[in-house]
Amino acid sequence: MTVKLAVQQSLRTLTVIVLTMTAVSAASSILTIYFIDVEGGQSTLIVTPRGESLLVDSGFPGDGTFDSKPGDPQKARDARRIAAVAREAGVKRIDYLLITHFHGDHDGGVVELSQLLPIRAFVDHDAVSLEAEAGVAGTLDLFQRYAAVRAKGRHIVPKPGDRLPLKGVEATFVSSGREVIAKPVAGAGSANAACSVPPPVEQEVIENPRSTGLLLRFGRFRFLDVGDLVTAPLRALFCPNDRIGPVDAYLVTHHGNADAADRATFAALKPRTAIVNNGATKGGAPALLAMLQDLKIDSWQLHRTTNPASTNGDAARIANLDETTANWIRLDAKEDGSFAVTNGRTKDVQRYQRR
Repeated sequence: MTVKLAVQQSLRTLTVIVLTMTAVSAASSILTIYFIDVEGGQSTLIVTPRGESLLVDSGFPGDGTFDSKPGDPQKARDARRIAAVAREAGVKRIDYLLITHFHGDHDGGVVELSQLLPIRAFVDHDAVSLEAEAGVAGTLDLFQRYAAVRAKGRHIVPKPGDRLPLKGVEATFVSSGREVIAKPVAGAGSANAACSVPPPVEQEVIENPRSTGLLLRFGRFRFLDVGDLVTAPLRALFCPNDRIGPVDAYLVTHHGNADAADRATFAALKPRTAIVNNGATKGGAPALLAMLQDLKIDSWQLHRTTNPASTNGDAARIANLDETTANWIRLDAKEDGSFAVTNGRTKDVQRYQRR
């Protein structure tokens, strides 16, 4: 009888271990990407299957304008929103913070965020030029504040082609400091017929073209975020030959402004879904939203745009209908290339099968 009970207890223990290992395996088989509402800036939280965290940009400082300055972190709109999403994702620290370029809607929230969450490593294109101040007032002041925080951690200045040392995923820098990768990634390299269509006119010519872009690959799943990369270096990625290849998800460059509406980009990427990190009045330009609809790309917006000439996409694909909410869009990807996108406002889920 004693032997029988011992065997039964051993079997129960083994069952618990197997179930626990199965649960851990299931939990670690997903790559999660949160697109955080920072009202037309950028903040994208990536959590790898191994639990490492990569935050791309930090939104605005203070109360959320280009004139705002960092202040009390407990009152900082965007830093608090990022910290709230991090808690929801089970993230207690930021392993890597990638600042795509030095504009206040991208690096402005770092000072306050660093007081809410530890940041281990900072990734950026190193420095900002004096001429950037003429393009966007306040750029130099916010950069100096950011650099003071950066000095307390590890600093990485990547070159196109370098990889971020994340475990379980492949993160390749495709652009930085006006340079782009010299050779196509695996599966790319074909001629792009859409390059014959003239590119749109750049709206900001100093910092946006210096954006540090990242191609993330998890098995067969591919995600591209190039910050605010625009016409000249953006075109160099896709014309005359495509250097990136098809992706499953594309965070539309420059918040979906008019200079993001380049047919050569979409012809090369062929995104299964596109996310527009626009605000109510910032980004979401008529030409870009119209192009997404014309190309029948399944697109998502962080905000319903109030720009009178813009035509919003399907309301079921919009996370925030006005500025009173701060809902996210979340993408959960599997290694086989399938993924799901969840609207934080409605909690509706759209599933995408592997290609």
